[in-house]
Amino acid sequence: MAQAVAMSSARVATVPRTNLGPAARHDATSAAIPRVALSQAHLSSRLLSGSRIPDRAILRSQIPRRQSHASQFNRARSHVVAAARASVAVEEADVVIVGAGVSGLCTGLALTTDHADTVSKVIVTEARERVGGNITTVVGEAGTANEGYLWEEGPNSFQPNDAMLKCALDSGVIDQLVLGDPDAPRFVFWEGRLRPVPAGLLDLPVFDLMSIFGKIRAGLGAFGLRPAPPEGKEESVEEFVRRNLGAEVFERLIEPFCSGVYAGDPSKLSMKAAFGKVWRLEQLGGSVFGGSLKLIKERQANPPPPRDPRLPKPKGQTVGSFQKGLITLPNGIANKLGDRVRLGWKLSAIEKQPGGSGFLLSYDTPEGAKKLAARSLLLTVPSYIAADLLKPYSPAASAALSSFYYPPVAAVTISYPKEAIREDRLVGGELKGFGQLHPRSQGIVTLGTIYSSVLFPNRAPDGRVLLLCYIGGACNTKIATMSEEDIVKQVDIDVRKMLIKPDGAAPTTHGVRVWPRAIPQFNVGHLDNLAKAREEIKAAGLEGVFLGGNYVAGVALGRCVEGGYENAAEVVQYLKENVAVSK
Repeated sequence: MAQAVAMSSARVATVPRTNLGPAARHDATSAAIPRVALSQAHLSSRLLSGSRIPDRAILRSQIPRRQSHASQFNRARSHVVAAARASVAVEEADVVIVGAGVSGLCTGLALTTDHADTVSKVIVTEARERVGGNITTVVGEAGTANEGYLWEEGPNSFQPNDAMLKCALDSGVIDQLVLGDPDAPRFVFWEGRLRPVPAGLLDLPVFDLMSIFGKIRAGLGAFGLRPAPPEGKEESVEEFVRRNLGAEVFERLIEPFCSGVYAGDPSKLSMKAAFGKVWRLEQLGGSVFGGSLKLIKERQANPPPPRDPRLPKPKGQTVGSFQKGLITLPNGIANKLGDRVRLGWKLSAIEKQPGGSGFLLSYDTPEGAKKLAARSLLLTVPSYIAADLLKPYSPAASAALSSFYYPPVAAVTISYPKEAIREDRLVGGELKGFGQLHPRSQGIVTLGTIYSSVLFPNRAPDGRVLLLCYIGGACNTKIATMSEEDIVKQVDIDVRKMLIKPDGAAPTTHGVRVWPRAIPQFNVGHLDNLAKAREEIKAAGLEGVFLGGNYVAGVALGRCVEGGYENAAEVVQYLKENVAVSK
């Protein structure tokens, strides 16, 4: 499952589940805590359906003052509030980043390593007591049935692009990098069999996932023999792929791929927003193949800058993680940033400074009330939290951000004895491969399954096979209301149809994590709504407020890291042009 369903990287949202059986478990990233709702100067905490409630803030400079017979009382109260504010020291920063998920942390790292000559003071605030957002690495506790297991309950892996490798290098964890077998096959379940996905051009003539007619149709379409793109209409993924490459490519490759990456509905996902690189090929060269040729020529004419020689060179189409799980990266970044990361800091209010000179941020912290004066502000929280924060100041920006949909997804980690694996799935007595995807048309409820203990070392004891299964998504939202037992039962039923022997041993359940709001859907209109939000932020006089996170950069973990470097460059450009930074 490509990228292994990358979750929202700025926060953890969980539904309380029943105990995971007799075996105790240790979550290496700890549990989520409630988010805070605020109204003017009043702070209240509450829990809703077991989920962390996002931080809300009132932009006090925009609250109209009502003139009434109580004005004298209000003026007196304002003096009390002003005196209270004066008693709290204000710490200044060039950039304050709200949210210590991967997007926020990588931005902070980029600012301090690549832009230290421009930005001297960066602070990253996080309401919870840990960093990492939805990265949730779990280490089995010694002396329990989970001993010897290590699993992920959020994103599972990443594409080792140069931005990800640079981030690992700069945070001091590059020596802990582990890469999967680049030759490990991916499978799609089709007509009763797990069939390998072609890994390259040489596989195209022989792979049996598509018929000869489907391959011919795809080839003709790729060379431009297909209907012209519609004018004035943003195509969905399904519309684009069916028009360009035919029904078989869509039904047997792209539809399950959309389930694996977005847990989404390809009839609603935007091709331009969700798979922009492929969409641009047709725009660039008139067809997918023509655009590929033109892109190659452009890169030859304008080669990229030399690659950092310190970065490793991964082979083939592999995926990466770390020896002790994905949490290694955010922990490494946090260690590098040191006291710039403030945990347990709950944003309670945002005030625009007079004269457009930045923002005054009020926080509730373990040490009491704190204030930060920020010359610029980056929100890397999920879009619906950013919407709440901005609503008092710009209802239009809030409405645009509120339009993004996050469906529920469950990450189910189970294991079986090796002898429970079907004989036809073994190669030399071992299970091989990255994992498998399941088209909805094939009667499988589970979106896909990752062979965790095959992909990376030290994930399970000898003789056991650890599987990470994702279930739910935009086309199966009832997963949020199912019991843990029913979820595991459905997953077990599904894997016995293709991977596990029908009479094989029952699975051991290690973890079930239901994310009520898992992955932002890049549906048709996504880019327009994002542009609208940015325009309205500026129109409201909020220059210096920036948006980041997976709903901006992309849902894959590697794209979140790339987005962090892009965020840093954008903020630095703003500071250079508009603000005198601290020295």
